[in-house]
Amino acid sequence: MAGSSPSDQRPLLVEARQIWKFFGAIAVLRGVDLTLRAGEVHALLGGNGAGKSTLMKMIAGLYRLDRGELLVGGADASVLTPVTARQAGIHLVPQEPMLFPSLSVEENVLMHVPGNRKELRARLETMIAEIGAGMTLSTQAGQLEVADQQMVEILRGLVRDARILILDEPTSALTPREVGKLFGRIRALTAQGVGIFFISHKLGEIRAIADTVSILRDGQVVLAGPPAAFTDAEIVAAMTHVEGREDFTLGRAAAPATVGPERLRVEGLAGEGFADVTFSLHSGEILGLAGVVGSGRTELAETIYGIRPAARGRVLIDGKPLAGHGPRDSLDAGIVYLPEDRQVSGLFVNAPLVWNASALVLHREGEWLPLEKERADFAEQVKLLGIVCASPDQPVRTLSGGNQQKVLLAKCLAAGPRVLILDEPTRGVDVAVRADIYRLIDRLAGEGLAILLISSDHEEIERLSHRVLVMNHGYPGGLLQGADITINAIARLSFGVGANRDAAQ
Repeated sequence: MAGSSPSDQRPLLVEARQIWKFFGAIAVLRGVDLTLRAGEVHALLGGNGAGKSTLMKMIAGLYRLDRGELLVGGADASVLTPVTARQAGIHLVPQEPMLFPSLSVEENVLMHVPGNRKELRARLETMIAEIGAGMTLSTQAGQLEVADQQMVEILRGLVRDARILILDEPTSALTPREVGKLFGRIRALTAQGVGIFFISHKLGEIRAIADTVSILRDGQVVLAGPPAAFTDAEIVAAMTHVEGREDFTLGRAAAPATVGPERLRVEGLAGEGFADVTFSLHSGEILGLAGVVGSGRTELAETIYGIRPAARGRVLIDGKPLAGHGPRDSLDAGIVYLPEDRQVSGLFVNAPLVWNASALVLHREGEWLPLEKERADFAEQVKLLGIVCASPDQPVRTLSGGNQQKVLLAKCLAAGPRVLILDEPTRGVDVAVRADIYRLIDRLAGEGLAILLISSDHEEIERLSHRVLVMNHGYPGGLLQGADITINAIARLSFGVGANRDAAQ
């Protein structure tokens, strides 16, 4: 499929002509032209804030265009609402799952879907089996991993016979195997004439699944055509308007010049979803923690930090057992945890940026953190991390995903960690922000910080890690070092091929 061009004889599902959108006096979209044909996967690329999600929300009826013309199925749709968009066969799968956590998968997917309930249940069960999602109809949505929550969002569209499916970063929390299953489902849908808008920051995925790619920058389409028509360098240059910049695809992490003292030791730790985990982490080292979603990676990290109780085992900092072992105890001992879901667990999205950045240090400053110090510290973090914002008082929700992630990093760094646990630190950010975060991680390790890096992106693990502990079904599957750290080796151990549970000492 990748690189092919759908026939011009296929009917147009969506046609956007000179679309403009303003938020106040700021033009977020400026004269965008875009089409989607039946059976086509049209990928959208662009930096955070380029206008991709805004454009898709307009097509889904969440925003109203200010100028231009929007046609759906050849009919004028310039005044779409969420209801009329759904009636027109349009379904938006958001980047962050928006489910009712206390309801079951069945209740979340089939809510307000007309038809015979028994037939709908049978159809949904078939879809779940075809996708290979790890859930049942009765599974409570709040108990699902982020990857399976994303699958529930996709199922909402499929069960409604959506003809136009909008996928906003659908693979950001998926493992390679799950991505393959999703792509198989996408190909089956396009074979039935469904048109799909696919937002992603991963060039490899674009080349694997897309027929057409449009690159947005500053609210305009600056490059469009079959992915095979452009090199990676051309695509990155179009996204960033930086010619010849070569550091977006950074090289393999070099081994630490000197391994510092042991900072963190986990001995025989067991808890919800994992058991028998032992490893050490040294100053200046990046230890990758890999494995498929459900392998126990996040549960392990949350137990080390004290969010979840340990069934047995212990955590030591600088050779001393961690006292108490709640999040406050870990924080005071120098362990800081960056969670995988920034909007649910990481940030106060309606609170000002400066409040978020200081949230982990407030308890150290007595009853009140001096306002001058709080703002001065945040100003330093803005410079250090390149946070793009208008004011320290603006709510986090007003920032792009990449800048939200940088605010979360600022919050973690403000706590002065000695051990930093990063759970999916580049989830849902563009290629430029990803490179910024990679450089930051490298620099922090070079300054002596001990980093535990969790990621579903095997290429990211390979790129950044000095050693890699691979989890398999809740147990350590093996430890990779040096030249043995390859994407293939990580994948094999993730699926239990050649697993060695005694290797991770």
